[in-house]
Amino acid sequence: MRFRNLGITLLFFLALFLLPEVSQAQCSMCRAVLESDVDQSAAKGINDGILYLMIFPYVLIGGIAYFIYRSLRNRKKAS
Repeated sequence: MRFRNLGITLLFFLALFLLPEVSQAQCSMCRAVLESDVDQSAAKGINDGILYLMIFPYVLIGGIAYFIYRSLRNRKKAS
């Protein structure tokens, strides 16, 4: 059982290390589109999209932290 958890953890970190290589491939494409746009509407749209994508991890982590906090608070009240 312990080796299975270790294997899953190693697989998870391997996937995390491989993901940045895939996402870095898009940087030059975004830069080319943003530099060629004269009125900068595409740049504004991409920046807004990045902000929208950044919101979800923070909301998810905040929600998980809230549920953990609420669970711990309810345990203290019960004891």
